[in-house]
Amino acid sequence: MDANSPAEAPAPTPRSPSAVDRVGVSRANALDRIARAAIVRGLDRLTDARVVLRDRTLGDAAGGPEDAAVRLAVTIRDPRAYRRIAGGGSIGAAEAYIDGQWTTDDLPALLRLFARNLGANDAMEGGVARLLGATRRLTHTLRSNSRRGSRRNIGAHYDLSNAFFASFLDETMTYSAGYFERPDATMAEASIAKLDRLCRKLHLGPDDHLLEIGTGWGSLALHAAGRYGCRVTTTTISREQHTLAKTRVRDAGLADRVDVRLDDYRELDGVYDKIVSIEMIEAVGHRNLGRFFEACGNRLKPDGLLAIQAITMPDHRYRQYLRAVDFIQRCVFPGSCLTSISAMTAAAGTASDLRLIDLDDMTPHYAQTLRHWRTSFRAARAAVVDLGFSESFLRLWEYYLCYCLAGFEEHLAGSVQTVFARPGWRPEPIR
Repeated sequence: MDANSPAEAPAPTPRSPSAVDRVGVSRANALDRIARAAIVRGLDRLTDARVVLRDRTLGDAAGGPEDAAVRLAVTIRDPRAYRRIAGGGSIGAAEAYIDGQWTTDDLPALLRLFARNLGANDAMEGGVARLLGATRRLTHTLRSNSRRGSRRNIGAHYDLSNAFFASFLDETMTYSAGYFERPDATMAEASIAKLDRLCRKLHLGPDDHLLEIGTGWGSLALHAAGRYGCRVTTTTISREQHTLAKTRVRDAGLADRVDVRLDDYRELDGVYDKIVSIEMIEAVGHRNLGRFFEACGNRLKPDGLLAIQAITMPDHRYRQYLRAVDFIQRCVFPGSCLTSISAMTAAAGTASDLRLIDLDDMTPHYAQTLRHWRTSFRAARAAVVDLGFSESFLRLWEYYLCYCLAGFEEHLAGSVQTVFARPGWRPEPIR
């Protein structure tokens, strides 16, 4: 088997269709009408588009400037969607979409509109939605990233099925933002370019022993050992990823250079020349940021380097983000928490002697990555159903990919590559 080919994983147990997959037309009641009126008032806060609600039960309605150049249509398939949106805010809207209660011809544009019009979005987060938000926050807090909790949270997402992720990722099996060196680069080319940038930022060479925290399916470990000749110790707490990564390392003939471990970052020992972590810090949690940087500092030689690729929240929104629970935390990544650049540098400075020496903004590259993934995901729809996943699961992932795309396009989320150094690091002199 080719080193970059995913191993076959057993299909998950087929899920029985939920009530959501059997959506039918339901009669509207007084609460639905009240909820719809509240939603239309929220839509009237839009400044640059008009949203039309197509509803065969209650009739059409619209909100936003009548003369707006942009007009988007939402089809209400079940009037109970109004109650879910009015009562659950943005998460209620997402759950109603997943349950098939509403649809639209252009989901990315609709989500980008609400990302751009935060006032209209925030208007739907009041009242009952705020009360539900407190309950969701408690649930999210209970999904703590303790050693046991982290394994449970990671397993809930990454252990869905290796075959599922292989259905839409490129052949490198890289599940993180690529770097597009040219507009027409393929997703695989962008993934390899991203991996190579990190290796070059770390100045990797044959004499280095690299620690990777967050293996994924092994793409960075394979690239670093295969192209730069270094030794790699890589760790994950996903059993599915661990199994496939070990297989790929063996099939690439790199078992003597790459050690794939099933350990939490808090369980690691030894000292390494360099450390890399690609979009794993989002699973650490705000409360554990200091512990993460402390662990990295303790594992690095006095002149060592740490490279982190992270999805970030803008600093000015970070505190507000920590007080709420969003769609991804609720429905996709239990226990997840984005960080911010200031939060990372503060944690590194407080818990270790690491200092930030390099930062690259990759936000546009993540948006492009998501466009590629969404195209591949939609093309793989039949294959995903054959794996045993339900229609509601497909809608969940469609919403997730579009939600992330809107966030990066409107800069409500960012993507960065950072490099931290211990005090003994001496860069090449300026010539």
